[in-house]
Amino acid sequence: MSKYIPGNQRHLILEDRIYIENELNKGTSFKHIARFLCKDPTTISKEVRAHRLSDWYHKGTFYNAKNFCVHRYHCRKTNTCGKILLCGITYTSCPTCNQTCKGFVKERCLRLDWAPYVCNGCDKKITHCTIANKYNYNARFADRKYREKLRDSRDGINITKRELHQKVKIISPLIEQGQSAYHILTNHPELDMSVRTMYSYLDQGLFTARNIDLKRKVRFKPRKCHKTQMTDRAVFTGRLYSDFCASNLSAHVEMDTVHSSRESKKTLLTMFFTREKLFLAFLMNRCTKGAVRLIFDRLEKRMGTYEFVSVFEYILTDRGSKFVDPDTLETGVTGIQRSSIYYCDPM
Repeated sequence: MSKYIPGNQRHLILEDRIYIENELNKGTSFKHIARFLCKDPTTISKEVRAHRLSDWYHKGTFYNAKNFCVHRYHCRKTNTCGKILLCGITYTSCPTCNQTCKGFVKERCLRLDWAPYVCNGCDKKITHCTIANKYNYNARFADRKYREKLRDSRDGINITKRELHQKVKIISPLIEQGQSAYHILTNHPELDMSVRTMYSYLDQGLFTARNIDLKRKVRFKPRKCHKTQMTDRAVFTGRLYSDFCASNLSAHVEMDTVHSSRESKKTLLTMFFTREKLFLAFLMNRCTKGAVRLIFDRLEKRMGTYEFVSVFEYILTDRGSKFVDPDTLETGVTGIQRSSIYYCDPM
């Protein structure tokens, strides 16, 4: 519980994380940040340590030639790797010394081991720092990491293995005998579950019985889907227009495609910025998901990951087949989520 406002148990939002990042850059302590956000200082400490980002780009700078031993400037050892008989490389710039030397002691920074646990607000330039593992706190990346953890925590089913085993012993034999889900739940109220939940468990393969054991379900033919539409409906989970409206996003990008004449395969990928009233168009040779991914990768490489996330953070688009793989579009070239894609309702 917070020491400043009793009972304040709300989660941090993006605006709170942006304030934390700005104050860390100024060198403000956790206590002053927590006082402004009406949180406990340990909440700010856990937030920074859990969501700090490893800065691998500045590893091995000009002042640090990939040797991170504290004894590198006054070490007298030579040829610890044993590969070269006459080795003239000094230990200050030897990259293999850290893996082969038994007396290797990694250089550490108290700023990363204790508060504030990140390089934000450090007086030393990052290009002059000799520490190997640098960490930085970025509000947008921290908010995305928090949302991913919150989404993953809600996966799975809300029952124990023992409860599931008891339900399987009752449901599976009755389904194999030809009884419907509604009939089973009507005669066995102790199961304490709905018909929709039973069908969901069957689709997930949690019962020994399968969908093929349901007499009526195997008679249904799959619905026809147009070739320009998405066949995998699982991509819409958490990306519907209702989810977009629930997020209360003030600024977003509307993405669509404009086809040329029927004889040509070239297509325009259009992006409209609702707040800035800016319209961009990118020419693609083909209207495929790979061509859209190529445009995203080129933009990220030219703008940089941080700038790309701040500009293309939330994207609203239609349900066309070229946007069938949102995970590849949302994942950047460095493996970090760079945007969030939502889909409009059909018609």
